[in-house]
Amino acid sequence: MSNLAHASAFASLTAHNTLTPFDARVGSPRASAVAGTPIPTADAARSATADDLRSATTALLEHARTAAATVPTVSLEHARFTGSPQLADVATGAAVLGTGSRGDGLRAVQGALMDMGFALYGGADGRYGPDTTRALRNFQVHAASAGFPGVRTSGVLDAVTLRALEALAPAPGSRGQTRALPSPFYAGQPVRVVIALREHRTFLFDPEGQLLDIFPNAVGTAATPTHPGLKVVRAKLDQVATENAGARLWNDGHVFGARLLDLSWVDGHRSGEELHGTSAPALLGGDVSHGCIRHANEDILVLHDALAVGDRIAVVETLQDAHLGVPVTVG
Repeated sequence: MSNLAHASAFASLTAHNTLTPFDARVGSPRASAVAGTPIPTADAARSATADDLRSATTALLEHARTAAATVPTVSLEHARFTGSPQLADVATGAAVLGTGSRGDGLRAVQGALMDMGFALYGGADGRYGPDTTRALRNFQVHAASAGFPGVRTSGVLDAVTLRALEALAPAPGSRGQTRALPSPFYAGQPVRVVIALREHRTFLFDPEGQLLDIFPNAVGTAATPTHPGLKVVRAKLDQVATENAGARLWNDGHVFGARLLDLSWVDGHRSGEELHGTSAPALLGGDVSHGCIRHANEDILVLHDALAVGDRIAVVETLQDAHLGVPVTVG
């Protein structure tokens, strides 16, 4: 016999019973795990009518459906990322974005990374390829050093990384950062440029210490590293001189790009390193040089025009370098 048939038979036998379901004389109901709905005791159940059973069952099913449909939500607050279902899933931990992902939410993330000075040669195309993996990994290095625990240098966009990006990315239409910037001082001396090797970013400051821009760079390999420390601009080469140097040293007039700034150590000894442009912009964001710091040609033009012979350049592994002053917040 079905449960409903049992209930109908039970109802006909107890039509004149004056006990109500859950009457105090048959014991107090147990609390349900679903929204506190009472679950009848065995004695109380035997006194219930078919309608009472149907009502209780319907209530329990409705509470179960409500509980199953309730998923914790995390609100995206940054104007670059609000309104993206793709990023909303990342924020709740329901999804991660990695190789092969694509979409408008990913395009918004790529745009933010580029505006923060991370190299993304393919641009904000909404496709997750090697360039995006590299840019995101460089950002994760920065976020970990900027006080965001739990961020791993995985090259994958997860909830923790997205929260850090929300906190650090500039407003739509803006470049740079307003938090976790390097101090424009190294060992107490003012600097015009801070080069963060592991982030693959170059920070340019004006003479008063205000951030002007952030550029992606490429630095030395493990075998031919770029050496950290305080350096100065020793000489500035225009395009003709830069091309001549490339032809003389590498038999390639374009290898140094559009401009070159020769660096020495602050004590005057030659460092063997330079800031210069590049003929291989797709390699920006990586460890690929013989020790020099490469930049996109449009960026080296800005650096060349902004800097003077004698200006100091701080080269650090990360922005946690003890020689740098307290990180700066602007705006």
